[in-house]
Amino acid sequence: MIDAASPARTSLGDDADAHSIEIVPVRHYARWAAAVVSVAALAGLIGSLAKNGNLHWDIVGTYLFAGLIFDGLATTLWLTAAAMALGLCLGTLIAVMRLSTNPVLYGLATFFVWIFRGTPLLVQIIFWGYAAALYKYVMIGIPFTHITFFKAETNSLLTPAIAALLALGLNEAAYASEIVRAGIQSVDPGQAEAAHSLGMRPALTMRRIVLPQAMRVIIPPMGNETINMLKMTALVSIISAHDLMSNIQDVYAQNYQIIPMLVVASVWYLALVTLLSIPQAWLERRYGRGTARAGNASPLRRMLQGTALLAGRKNKEGTR
Repeated sequence: MIDAASPARTSLGDDADAHSIEIVPVRHYARWAAAVVSVAALAGLIGSLAKNGNLHWDIVGTYLFAGLIFDGLATTLWLTAAAMALGLCLGTLIAVMRLSTNPVLYGLATFFVWIFRGTPLLVQIIFWGYAAALYKYVMIGIPFTHITFFKAETNSLLTPAIAALLALGLNEAAYASEIVRAGIQSVDPGQAEAAHSLGMRPALTMRRIVLPQAMRVIIPPMGNETINMLKMTALVSIISAHDLMSNIQDVYAQNYQIIPMLVVASVWYLALVTLLSIPQAWLERRYGRGTARAGNASPLRRMLQGTALLAGRKNKEGTR
């Protein structure tokens, strides 16, 4: 005789056995071994540099906070900010021109990008720094006539700082235009069509509808361009623009301590890049709201979360 209640008792017994199963996470021993080797190699490198007498850490400490270094830092910072502002504003205009149906505007924008993106930045810096060799005077007037509204010597007008700003800003505009154009094209065309159907003008649609949505695509590469711009200001030392690298070169040209002075420059560039990474991460999270990218944590937060998770597992295993 078959007991009708036996299937029920069997299923209840299976559920009880399922709840008693202990779940053991997979052990990634290779990952931990690689982490230990990496940390050991890094510690060995840091120890070797710390004990290396050729670095002359006393000289590094002497010049790290010297007044000449801070003067160069001020020039580097304002060059970075001004060049990025010029590049972003002009780049946005060029991006809109390249998306225009007007063949003249499209051709001019394409020619600009072709010139400034196709020649090395160092060549452009030297060109603007020695522009007086090409034109002795800068004149504004009516073409093909002798009527002139403005006239000034090129050397007095294009100082090394202004020449550096023009070179960095115009070069950045060519790259920023492609980033902005890609961001605009990433927005669904239906957004603009819907705005136009509501009576919004094209300029207002671009400013209030398209560009805010394109920012989530524009911000990450533009943040990288800002960091790259900070480091590219070191190239203006070739025209003596008195930036950080220019002042560093002036110092080691006198004391012949090249490596220690390069360490000073590297420390300050690393510090500035680290500071610039903070607002970049904040802007990415702000304009990435509502997307999967908004939930991405910073590398430091991921490291802390992983350490806390590992400590929690060890505590749980210790209480068993």
